[in-house]
Amino acid sequence: MEHHFQTNDSPESRRILEGQLRECFGRVVYSHKTQEKCADILLLRLARIKVSQIALSAITTAGFIAAVFGAGKLGATLGILVSTTLLALNAYTKDYDLGELAQKHKQAANDLWLIREKYLSLITDLVMGEKPLETLQTERDILLDELHSVYGGVPSTISKAYKKAQEALKTSEDMTFSEEEIDAFLPKELKRAK
Repeated sequence: MEHHFQTNDSPESRRILEGQLRECFGRVVYSHKTQEKCADILLLRLARIKVSQIALSAITTAGFIAAVFGAGKLGATLGILVSTTLLALNAYTKDYDLGELAQKHKQAANDLWLIREKYLSLITDLVMGEKPLETLQTERDILLDELHSVYGGVPSTISKAYKKAQEALKTSEDMTFSEEEIDAFLPKELKRAK
């Protein structure tokens, strides 16, 4: 026997759904910004490693050239030490592709941006009150499935990225705009300040 439940489209039901959507929206905002910051951190690390590899290669070469032209054991020792450091750095980058990892975080940020905007639109639709509660719940469930798909392929973030995201969102107010800033992007007909 099938059960059919009547949807309760009361103000209290809408308030409860709005609370849930706001919570989800907040988590996605933080996840999006954390993924962005993680990609930035990894790309900076990659750039530093590349510069270090070039510098160590130059020092290694200079040490061996110096040894060939009379610097003796000191030049050879320097060449061996720096060469060993370079070998360790190269082994690290071989096993841990920072560029690929950064790209995965960047893609996750792009995917999360779209979901973030969909949550914002869903909250707007809910507050406008023009869509039935059941439709809004269906859209919410679809968003949860999309979010699950994105999170399934995302590499773990680092705590430094979360701290940078928190700073960007709370201190720098990355997601906040004044009326004047928004008006500057809009055509004259859509500006609030006339």
